[in-house]
Amino acid sequence: MLPQFGTAVRKTKSLKVEPNGSAPEKASVDAAWLVLEAANDLGDQTAIAACRRVIDAELNGTVASPADTDLVLGYFR
Repeated sequence: MLPQFGTAVRKTKSLKVEPNGSAPEKASVDAAWLVLEAANDLGDQTAIAACRRVIDAELNGTVASPADTDLVLGYFR
């Protein structure tokens, strides 16, 4: 069975900002789920791959590459 992507996951996610104004590492994973849904709708294979790497890094307890994180966090700008 494939993992749930998109709406089912998005309903439980929220983006929060730390008091010092920086985004916590978890925010990039939350954003990755939102971007993944949009990128799937648009057929943006580059963004889909970056989102999956950010999500995989969080699940594996590692740090996602800065390039992938920047793509995810800047996707809707």
